[in-house]
Amino acid sequence: MSHSYRWVIVAAGGLLGCVAIGAMFSLPVFLRPMSQDTGWSVTGISLAMTIGFLAMACASMAWGGLSDRFGPRPVVLTGSVVLAASLALASRAGSLPAFQFLFGIPVGAAAAAIFAPMMACVTGWFDTQRGLAVSLVSAGMGMAPMTMSPLAAWLVTHHDWRTAMLVIAAVAALLMIPTALLVRRPPALAAAAAGGAVQESRSGMTVRQAVRSPQFITLMLANFFCCATHSGPIFHTVSYAVTCGIPMLAAVSIYSVEGLAGLGGRIAFGLLGDRFGAQRVLVLGLLGQAFGVLAYVFVSTLGPFYAVAAVVGFIYAGSMPLYAVIVRENFPLRMMGTIIGGVATAGSLGMSTGPLVGGLIYDHFNGYTLMYVFSWGVGLAAMLVLTTFRPFPGPQGSQAHAAAA
Repeated sequence: MSHSYRWVIVAAGGLLGCVAIGAMFSLPVFLRPMSQDTGWSVTGISLAMTIGFLAMACASMAWGGLSDRFGPRPVVLTGSVVLAASLALASRAGSLPAFQFLFGIPVGAAAAAIFAPMMACVTGWFDTQRGLAVSLVSAGMGMAPMTMSPLAAWLVTHHDWRTAMLVIAAVAALLMIPTALLVRRPPALAAAAAGGAVQESRSGMTVRQAVRSPQFITLMLANFFCCATHSGPIFHTVSYAVTCGIPMLAAVSIYSVEGLAGLGGRIAFGLLGDRFGAQRVLVLGLLGQAFGVLAYVFVSTLGPFYAVAAVVGFIYAGSMPLYAVIVRENFPLRMMGTIIGGVATAGSLGMSTGPLVGGLIYDHFNGYTLMYVFSWGVGLAAMLVLTTFRPFPGPQGSQAHAAAA
């Protein structure tokens, strides 16, 4: 029963992630219509997304810790309810500060309640095919640009942005709340909660020791720079394409191509991580990502936009799930939510830089070229940081090191 139910957990995680991330990332689609309708600046609206990522950062480790203690189901259920409610409230905002608060803080915090707890949950359900499993959950999140973004674009083309955002809130509630009820603790942790013991290496490690370890700090830094690399390009590429003269629906389709390529990337990187070691594959992915985002500088028509988006989407989406695999190989199962949450916190802080930096560069230089050059430099930093990661000594760390060697 439990062996087959693990794939239900993967499917539930994928759907929850798709809707949560998709709802949050509907904001880039609404950016220009909102600015035109309200007179709010592009930077001001973009700041709501930055606040959202900061809220994700603040909440990720806390939600992860709660899921370690109480199990993932109550955490993801709470996140689902809060996400839908806060999107509905944000659609009614009467001023820019109200919108920044309503969209930024509760939407970001609610999205954080899905990512770390579900990634931690899935790593606990799988002893084999772990890279593939977390990549499939991540692939669900990657479906957002092909599902929620086109839905948002269609809605905002036929209705005002407020109605469109309210519909997105309703879709989130209808899909996420029932799905959250399917989530269960990994069997080993369920047994431990009932009074059993989890047998694993480094079981004596405390959370305090874990979060102070060089391994944890290195993963956090690498994820920060990794996410700072692609956050600006993800958030502003639709707007950049529109400034190049590409119509809105066609511009949003670039986002969808990136997402579609990302699906392939997540599966490919998951299989490669299982075969060659997650760290080695991730280092190469970070190098490719840096040069991928730089390529946007050289495109201005739809075909080349599609080509660059496909490469960038394949690489960055494929790279992201491997952090969870490295965490599972190096830290005890009972603190997965906390540690993955901590790494996700750093990623969210990195993601928070892109919308604001890109908006400031656009408003000051009337273009996006410098944003892509900045992202390239940050991407190289991410790769260099990860090359310094060394697995813990001992059976579990040796195993991870052997896989990477």
